[in-house]
Amino acid sequence: MKTTIAFWNILRKDMQNYYLKPPNISWGIIFPFAWMLMMFVKSGNTMEIGKVFPGIVAMSILFGTTSMLSVTITFERKSRSFERLLIAPIKTEMLVIAKITGAILFGIFNSIVPILFSVLYFKAGVSNWPLLIAGVVLLSVISTLLGLFISVSAKEVFEAQTYSNFFRFPMIFLCGLFIPITALPVIIQPLSYILPVTYGVDVLHDAISGNGLLPVWGNMIMLIAFCILLFYVSILNIRRKWIV
Repeated sequence: MKTTIAFWNILRKDMQNYYLKPPNISWGIIFPFAWMLMMFVKSGNTMEIGKVFPGIVAMSILFGTTSMLSVTITFERKSRSFERLLIAPIKTEMLVIAKITGAILFGIFNSIVPILFSVLYFKAGVSNWPLLIAGVVLLSVISTLLGLFISVSAKEVFEAQTYSNFFRFPMIFLCGLFIPITALPVIIQPLSYILPVTYGVDVLHDAISGNGLLPVWGNMIMLIAFCILLFYVSILNIRRKWIV
């Protein structure tokens, strides 16, 4: 009971202090909308929405979750408010789950704009809605855990953002967001398969157009495996670096 109360208090505090602030909500709406508009203008009104739809959804989730979580965790660590949570009567695992839940919900929120805009305005088809929802949730979780992994290694907010960009921008080109992995040079393709976002993007492609590169069950297994790995590596780093 105490653990549940602590979980909801931490989540509520984060939602009120960070994720539900008007600038963050507007950023979650404007950022994906701007990418959709840019793609539309660049293509000269001939954009094949089915090809860019999964990439824009994935990028909105990736940038939203990693940006918010890496900044909030690093800021709280610097202000020592995270240290006070570490000495609270709650397991480290549950504390981390409470901290990342807000970012996961923010990532899911970020995906709503490009999905609605693509379906309602561009009349994009979705071949499997349950799979699309599952892909959005799993991609939000894995992107959030990437942000957690990055923030644990950073001491300052600007370091967290720099480290985030070090991971995020290569993923735009390597994870199949806009460039198919099969179109990459053969020597580079193995890098794509060691990046967890690749499997989330492939699930989105499968859900939207039915043209996933890998079997759905294979993508799901890899995503769950990466989630478990990143979660426990981050827990170990928190205990090693933050808990004396």
